[in-house]
Amino acid sequence: MVRVSSLAGSLGLATTAAASLTYNIGLKEFSQEFRDGFSILKHYGGDGPYSQRESFGISRDPPASCQVDQVIMIKRHGERYPSAGTGADIEEVLEKLYASGITEWKDDLTFFNDWSYYVPNTCYYEAETFTGPYAGLADGLSHGMDYGQRYGHLLTGYNGSVVPIFSSGYERVINTARKFGEGFFGYNYTSGAALNIISEDASQGADSLTPSCDYDDDTSVCDSLTYYMPQFDVAAARFNEQNPGLNVTWDDIFVLMTMAAFELNARPSSPWINAFTADEWVAFGYANDVYYYYCAGPGDKNMLAVGAVYLNASLTLMNQGPKEAGSIYLNFAHDTNITPIIAALGIVTPTEDLPLDTIAFGNPWAIGNIMPMGGHLTIERLSCNATAVTDEGSYVRLVINEAVVPYHSCQSGPGYSCPLANFTELVSASLPDYISSCNVSSSYPQYLDFWWNYNTTTDLNYMTGPLGCQVGATMV
Repeated sequence: MVRVSSLAGSLGLATTAAASLTYNIGLKEFSQEFRDGFSILKHYGGDGPYSQRESFGISRDPPASCQVDQVIMIKRHGERYPSAGTGADIEEVLEKLYASGITEWKDDLTFFNDWSYYVPNTCYYEAETFTGPYAGLADGLSHGMDYGQRYGHLLTGYNGSVVPIFSSGYERVINTARKFGEGFFGYNYTSGAALNIISEDASQGADSLTPSCDYDDDTSVCDSLTYYMPQFDVAAARFNEQNPGLNVTWDDIFVLMTMAAFELNARPSSPWINAFTADEWVAFGYANDVYYYYCAGPGDKNMLAVGAVYLNASLTLMNQGPKEAGSIYLNFAHDTNITPIIAALGIVTPTEDLPLDTIAFGNPWAIGNIMPMGGHLTIERLSCNATAVTDEGSYVRLVINEAVVPYHSCQSGPGYSCPLANFTELVSASLPDYISSCNVSSSYPQYLDFWWNYNTTTDLNYMTGPLGCQVGATMV
């Protein structure tokens, strides 16, 4: 019989060291549990607070052999109150609840006995939120601070000259750009940055962050979409049974869930979230996926032409390079201006159109991962040294909500990036023509030009005058 001590000695091992090793067999460095993965932050579509994209495990930092020498970002405005139209729908459903005659709400709706609507005044509709931990203005500031740390080294290329930033012409987008600028430039924002506001009018043609598309298409799925899912009927039946006299329908449920998502933009929590089951939130999230897919994404081929405007200009910037074109391009617009760009890239496009009667689980076009409030697409141009398997040169990485998303047919560079020349060729070949696809008038601008012809005045960097909603506001 061979004893352990004899065997250890014959192998030259120190038996005293072996004897001193202790193991906690109950301790695991990495959890093996991935049974649920549910988070409400991924199931309210584009209505609720920002969350980072679930990543593929690729480091967000540049590969060891590379540094970012040019960044092009487009960001959705921060968390906001409902739009005026959505607000009107919410008020109508709330009035239906109040008019039911129920004096004591029970079970899932017990909280409604004390709950109050979170919009103080109708003039708050459309505006960014400024209260609660998910406030839109705070989103812009903190994101700017993060990017100032990440890309601040690029400011040295401007040698103290003013850096332009670009916003579409809507108040909440402008305010996000301002707050982001304060975070990114710090004390230098006042004189070191110049906010350029680009009109959202259709007459801007292609020289726009919000290009529109005028096309004749009677087959658009978007025009006939309904957002019914059977889980909404289940929720309606449960509420009605728990509170006799209530008579909500599935479409009322959809509005109430929308209201819940928006509540998180203004308050630390929403009791409405827990009034619905996880199954119901999954259905609600998918209904949002369907909307963005067919109305502002790859389910409408014309949206690829809309996204081509931004991508063609981005390719020009990257091929000119930072010495000729500059190294920092910070842009701000709306959700439905950014999803066409992502659709045109094709990096999260499903292989088949999304079904309308069942949920496409595993669908890559999941809006909670693509375009929540504050969602953004960042294009990095990398300057890389040669490695054992890659050449020295310029490469491109795509980042959605702080997760690296490799380009589907080109991942040969460091950190799964794509050589700039290959990226340019592949993307250019896939983009439809915006002018012809969208019937753009010949009297309108035919290409994006403001990145090269911009103002350097700082007059628009700050809001002037008080925000009227906060002066003498009355409750709705």
